[in-house]
Amino acid sequence: MTTTPAPVARVHRVHKSYGDAANHVNALDDVSLDIRSGEFTAIMGPSGSGKSTLMHVMAGLDSVTSGQVVLANTDITDIGDDALTELRRRQIGFIFQAFNLVPTLDVRSNILLPFELDGHAPTEMEAAWVEQLIATLGLSERTSHRPHQLSGGQQQRVAIARALGSRPHLIFADEPTGNLDSRTGREVLALLAAAVREYGQSIVMVTHDPVAASYADRIVFLADGRIVDERGRSTPEQISGYMLAMEKVA
Repeated sequence: MTTTPAPVARVHRVHKSYGDAANHVNALDDVSLDIRSGEFTAIMGPSGSGKSTLMHVMAGLDSVTSGQVVLANTDITDIGDDALTELRRRQIGFIFQAFNLVPTLDVRSNILLPFELDGHAPTEMEAAWVEQLIATLGLSERTSHRPHQLSGGQQQRVAIARALGSRPHLIFADEPTGNLDSRTGREVLALLAAAVREYGQSIVMVTHDPVAASYADRIVFLADGRIVDERGRSTPEQISGYMLAMEKVA
């Protein structure tokens, strides 16, 4: 008898609202979702649908108004800041549009920062993986540069290498190819897919790009703060068609 592995992240009946009575916004409205281990999940929806809010609450970067959030088998709904920070550092990788690189560190030091924060040097296997990431992302000639010496696309590549370098079990990615040209974007998406397929990592990616979403194993669609549909692996054309239909309904 096979058993289904526990989800690496879960939200259950989550509500998230902003504003006061006069300006009340329901960003998430009774959302329940399991993120399965070893799976590449894309979250899509029209602007204002709640997709970024959903990722932020799942990652513990924002609190919920009500409901439950479980991350890496830990209920983080009311967890303390110190415990949440340590959990994120050890279990989670982040790829966000803001990059969040340390300006005083060079590229290699930024990529190795998760190891430094966790108090250990990379193993031989981890070091080899980091070098593969640096080469694949076209950063070999930039390892001694600091963030201000890089283009936006190059900074995004550094952020991606840093997120993948320590092989965290779960990675949250917010429009990870938004600042990349189409060729580099495809290479990055293939790398993310390989991290899932070959190393068992789990990825949650918020994107508006049907091409990016086509690399995912599973696509979750949001509208008006609610999950309205879920699809398996789909072509960019199929995803575009569904998104267009959602926009018309909205």
